[in-house]
Amino acid sequence: MPKLVHVVGAGLAGLAAAVQLQRRGAQVVLHEAEPQAGGRCRSYYDTRLGTTIDSGNHVVLSGNTATLNYLRAIGAADELVGPAQPEYPFVDLATRARWTVRMSPGLLPWWIFDANARVPNTGPGDYLSLVPLLLAKPGRSVAQTMRCNGPLWDRLLRPLFHAMLNIEPRDASAELTGAMVRETLLAGGLACRPLVARNGLGSAFVDPALRLLQHGGATIKLGSRLQDVVFAANGGRVQALNFVDESVALDANQAVILALPPEIAPTAVPGLRAPTRFAATVNVHFAVEPPFGMPPLTGLLNATAEWLFAFDGRLSVTVNAAERLLDMSHEALASSVWAEVAQAANLPATPMPAWQIVMEKRATFAALPEQETLRPGTRTRWNNLMLAGDWTATGLPATIEGAIRSGQKAADTLLNEPMERR
Repeated sequence: MPKLVHVVGAGLAGLAAAVQLQRRGAQVVLHEAEPQAGGRCRSYYDTRLGTTIDSGNHVVLSGNTATLNYLRAIGAADELVGPAQPEYPFVDLATRARWTVRMSPGLLPWWIFDANARVPNTGPGDYLSLVPLLLAKPGRSVAQTMRCNGPLWDRLLRPLFHAMLNIEPRDASAELTGAMVRETLLAGGLACRPLVARNGLGSAFVDPALRLLQHGGATIKLGSRLQDVVFAANGGRVQALNFVDESVALDANQAVILALPPEIAPTAVPGLRAPTRFAATVNVHFAVEPPFGMPPLTGLLNATAEWLFAFDGRLSVTVNAAERLLDMSHEALASSVWAEVAQAANLPATPMPAWQIVMEKRATFAALPEQETLRPGTRTRWNNLMLAGDWTATGLPATIEGAIRSGQKAADTLLNEPMERR
């Protein structure tokens, strides 16, 4: 195993790789081009709202084992909070109907036989529509695999899939969607509890990891932008990394994990294929105290906003696959979304509280069947170079769970390589 590993990129995949490497005894040097770690999973103080907000609202499910193990490893397991039971409240803003889907905690889905727990206007037989997803063939979309209409689809599956896939679920890879169903709904209700970072993404995923790495002797270099990778003439290994402010030669006991975004990694690695289509998210934050007893997460139907998050002193919404909103006036968008939030939260529509809009034009790769075929594996043809990122072939869409898994897999694969291959 290598004695020293350079991890290039300090998003969640890079942080997970660095933590795993350090836990297994390797020396780590972590490079990040930006002045802060976290990538698309970061927190910052917003002067307009007078509070700390996240770059995007993220939900973790209680069945995301890699994510929960990572949080335990960095001492932040208590940073995620959510309902004690797997419950999903919904509001239909068109009909003003409200209901809560209450999944049973065990492996057997007893909740689908309870009219008060399942989706309104559905019967137990409707849930069999998920079975074809579990047998999905590569290259097929969800619409080509299962029935995509009716109350179950409209009132539960489409909202959940839209949030997880960040594209129109009908067009999404059935293989990826089936993987999510297998790890959540099929794993029982206790794998489906929605969890959010109570003090922000930075406090949960980033800051504790940086502290752990520093205390363990890792070198952390922020503002360290990679310019190019130098490969040995015989093509077997990486022999140097050139950054803007330094060049690093790699000896036989040193290796690299590249945890760069999919639009950047192919410029550093010859012949690397990566997804080429991306999907946007829009998050709108309002500086207002949520009503007492409001759930931390509420699904919204027939609205621009799709999920409403309740934090201390703030209500936030997320719009997935939000390309249609990127050119819209921020003032008009905030006003429209606030009207929906006020109705869902039973708050006065006027005056509108202070607001902030955060747009991520390339939040995730588009989880389409043809894009799935472009995702590279962890290994490369260079013995001391591994890849990490939620856009690599994790078997999941671009999620926190996928990012962390990819980092841990890259670290383990690298450390498990026999020395004679180097």
